[in-house]
Amino acid sequence: MKRFILPALFVFAAGTFIGARVGGVFSQPDTLEQLRKLEDAFLLIDRNYVEKVSPVNLVDRSISAMLEELDPHSSYIDKEQVAKVQEGYRGSFGGIGIWFEAPPEDTARVTSIIADGPSEKVGLMPGDLIIAVDDSSVVGYNSIEIQNRIKGPIGTDVELDVVRRGVDEPVEFVITRGEIPLYSIDTSYMMDDETGYLRIGRFAMTTHQEFLQHTRALIDQGMQRMVLDLRDNPGGIKQTAVLIADEFLPGGHTIVYTKGRVERESERDVSTDGGLFENGPVIVLVNENTASGSEIISGALQDHDRALVVGRRTFGKGLVQRPFQLRDGSILQLTVSRYYMPSGRLIQTAYEDGSLEDYYTSKFGSLRQATYNVSEYLDDLPDSLRFKTTHGRTVFGGGGVMPDIVIAPDSVGGMNAPILRAIVRQGADVRFAREWFLEREAAFRGTWMERQDEFVDSYAVPESFMEGFWDYAEGVGISITDGDSRAEDGVFSAEDLAESEALLRTVLKARLAQRLYGSEAWFPIFNAIDPTVLKAQGMWTDAAELAALPPAEDAETRGD
Repeated sequence: MKRFILPALFVFAAGTFIGARVGGVFSQPDTLEQLRKLEDAFLLIDRNYVEKVSPVNLVDRSISAMLEELDPHSSYIDKEQVAKVQEGYRGSFGGIGIWFEAPPEDTARVTSIIADGPSEKVGLMPGDLIIAVDDSSVVGYNSIEIQNRIKGPIGTDVELDVVRRGVDEPVEFVITRGEIPLYSIDTSYMMDDETGYLRIGRFAMTTHQEFLQHTRALIDQGMQRMVLDLRDNPGGIKQTAVLIADEFLPGGHTIVYTKGRVERESERDVSTDGGLFENGPVIVLVNENTASGSEIISGALQDHDRALVVGRRTFGKGLVQRPFQLRDGSILQLTVSRYYMPSGRLIQTAYEDGSLEDYYTSKFGSLRQATYNVSEYLDDLPDSLRFKTTHGRTVFGGGGVMPDIVIAPDSVGGMNAPILRAIVRQGADVRFAREWFLEREAAFRGTWMERQDEFVDSYAVPESFMEGFWDYAEGVGISITDGDSRAEDGVFSAEDLAESEALLRTVLKARLAQRLYGSEAWFPIFNAIDPTVLKAQGMWTDAAELAALPPAEDAETRGD
């Protein structure tokens, strides 16, 4: 089974280099003997196998096989992938500051330009079609292939040839690559006069500073309470998650502690005074893809009764990896410790050494149980997995952070209605919105580009848009009938449409907003129909009661 790799919960350091020190590390005779045995096998294969083998592939696969005998989250990154992985954690890369899309077998199109970035400075514009990079055609290339050609060392030049509407000949731009930020805050905005919403997509080196900037802006707009959305956040750098949790807690409270076989891997992170949002009510949104660093935040705030956690049980990754650099530049992400919440609970899902398939099968089965059969799931947990928060509420270990309020997705209605699932599966919402927008881009931008708040509050897709959409949908196999539904054939009744049309119109409006304002514009519109967000908005009384509790000492930490 292919290893499923989440971003490591890094104890971030400048990777420990071990390549030149193997001989001095192993003091146990048995260990040295096994190492020599492995070397013997490698040399025998290299010299005697019937066909020529790649030493690089042989070693890479051997390392991966060794890791399969450990835990599910230790991993090996070959040297070709290291730069890309480190880029994500660093929070920036060398590029030209554009967003673009590359439809299959079509021409890449610039959708937006980063303000004050290299492309804006030379005059590249949204709507420009990228036909060549450094004199090589990229027509029909996918987005990753084009991105790899455009990215490069900061300070170097890249040449783009673009086709611009209204200009007869291609336009050539020579752009000096700059440092382009990889933002990890997906969006933040005021939901009403007192409620701020902030969504974190991952934890990189820059995320804490981003969080401070966004939170200060929300406070300046009158925020008194916050929805912190950690859904689908896979984690990242441990220290960054700790710093963000610290912004919600008074000083002297355990945020997380780790235990490892090596003494230096056992440590405790404690909150400091002066957090940016220590007092207002907080609701944290989580789901089954909330993992690692985002579980540290949701678990710590839950354990200290600082926030109401709403959504679905989190992924359950309570292992910490440290990156060790090998002599060729590849990296071994090795699990060095387990982390525990302030109450003493371990959120790592149980696993058997080397049984990766069983691990994920069991994990997803228990996630489903914790979503649709909550009472039965909690009743089956032994006392050893029941813990107390600082004010005596019961919380649970043994696999993820269990929300205070569980919201199961609607299995038949809402966004899971068969007609909407068919539309999204075909990509009809994205593709039609793109075509409609491109045909009217200049006029549409001219009307709405500087009126985002008004667009979010009052724009409604016109009837002509919906008529065009259904013509398009029929062309991809989705149709409406006056008779009975046949969902397996893509045929849906008028009643199906009536039940889902308001949601569909909102989704299509959000797609147009993404075209106008960028990907972050999706959230203020879609959140208006998001069941988890809507449920959370009705839970402010409970969240306020938690916020009003006096600071207390840490709950007793088991086994510490």
